[in-house]
Amino acid sequence: MLTAYWAAKGGAGATVLAAAHALVASTRGATVVVDLDGDLPAALGADATDRPGVAEWLQAGPDVPADALDRLLVPVADDLLLLPRGTGPLDEGRAAVLARLLADSPREVVVDAGTRPDPAARAVVRQADRSVLVTRACYLAVRRLHAVGLAPTEVALVREPGRALGPTDIAAAVGVPVRTTVGVDPGIARAVDAGLLAARLPRGLARAATAANRVGR
Repeated sequence: MLTAYWAAKGGAGATVLAAAHALVASTRGATVVVDLDGDLPAALGADATDRPGVAEWLQAGPDVPADALDRLLVPVADDLLLLPRGTGPLDEGRAAVLARLLADSPREVVVDAGTRPDPAARAVVRQADRSVLVTRACYLAVRRLHAVGLAPTEVALVREPGRALGPTDIAAAVGVPVRTTVGVDPGIARAVDAGLLAARLPRGLARAATAANRVGR
């Protein structure tokens, strides 16, 4: 199962939801979380500073064996491995190969494709079994979706108090169902800032991630 999280507007929470989904999935079995945006190691408290990753694999060309991806994996928690983004641009030329390898992996794979994914990340999103748009109930965020050029299969909605739009409005505007909802919680922000998601997943986020995992079963 390949699940890709992405956003049309910054600050939506795609990295946090991808990390939480992967942490919950890893309680069931081997899981890989793929960083195509650059923020996952910090959020998970993983030691991936200056580690080679997807960028280097893409840049290395077709002679690099497929199993080279496995050599780049960084342990995060029991049954959870991180594939770092690496340094430099994500070369679009081999992105389709990367997408197929991730989709065919025997492990569950969760991808943080970032905000307004670049062409290489888009290739992975398009290959995903589940393409999850992470958004707040924000008219501007929904408007920006049409400029991204990606079609989600579902929405993960970050709920904020005082918003005029609700899940039904967002589902109607985007054209796919809202499958996951999570409320804005200062405890989540503190866990992310401290790099403690892997060690202490906030309860509300854990519930939302558990629900998101059930959707794919």
